[in-house]
Amino acid sequence: MNIQLNPEQLRELQLAELDGLKFFDDFCRNNGLTYYMCGGCLIGSIRTKGFVPWDDDIDVLMPRPDYEQFLKLYKEKNPSERFVLLDGTKEATYGNIFAVLMDTNHTMVKEYQQNMDMPHGIPLDIFPIDGLASGKIGRIMQYVWTMIYSLFRSGIVPKNQGGLLSFGSKILLGIFRRKGIRYKIWKFAEKRMSCHSFETADNVAELCAGFYFMKKVYPRSIYDGVTEVEFEGRNYLAMKNYDDYLKIPFGNYMKLPPEDERVAHHDIISLELNKISR
Repeated sequence: MNIQLNPEQLRELQLAELDGLKFFDDFCRNNGLTYYMCGGCLIGSIRTKGFVPWDDDIDVLMPRPDYEQFLKLYKEKNPSERFVLLDGTKEATYGNIFAVLMDTNHTMVKEYQQNMDMPHGIPLDIFPIDGLASGKIGRIMQYVWTMIYSLFRSGIVPKNQGGLLSFGSKILLGIFRRKGIRYKIWKFAEKRMSCHSFETADNVAELCAGFYFMKKVYPRSIYDGVTEVEFEGRNYLAMKNYDDYLKIPFGNYMKLPPEDERVAHHDIISLELNKISR
């Protein structure tokens, strides 16, 4: 059963999540890597210089070249026993289609990961930004490759996406059961979906951020340059044209949503802060 955090518990979780963001920020700055605050945390930084009160996670974006370099450098340097990088391998994918920096000083178990053998800590989700194909047909194929990648990397049938898609996903996962063949499929699909250069594309997208966000089209010019934004007493990086970025998925992001929408969106079944994950 999912747990419901009261405001005090949610605030405690938010403050714990900052440790991972600070560590990630230091690592990126020290290694010349570009990232951007995004989503609810970026909105919170613009509105109040802190968390949106009902937000329960932190996400960041990275241009695909910086994302790949981050994965390479982090695996080579292995800079922390506490902050563990979870990225997909042949043996384990952890139900995600993006990299996660996991703070193992705490225990947090999400519903879809409860039976997975993995460090169950506080995650910092890291999403790549990919260049989009210029033509309509090319973009449709890019979305198809993204969906194939998402299915075989996560190994999870998508929820709330229509009966036909769920049925087809079950069939494909049933046919391709072995980890090795699933790994080959998603690695091939990943190459196809990310083959358009972030630097030279007219438009880009967050293809690994789920069905809603993957189809949002952002002009590449939004990411020309970075700026500093204050968030919970420290400066972090954001895209220089963050106003143009936020309006595309959120519209008038400075306006508060209706009260019934001011809720956390992640299904947490267990949370024990300051307790090492098992």
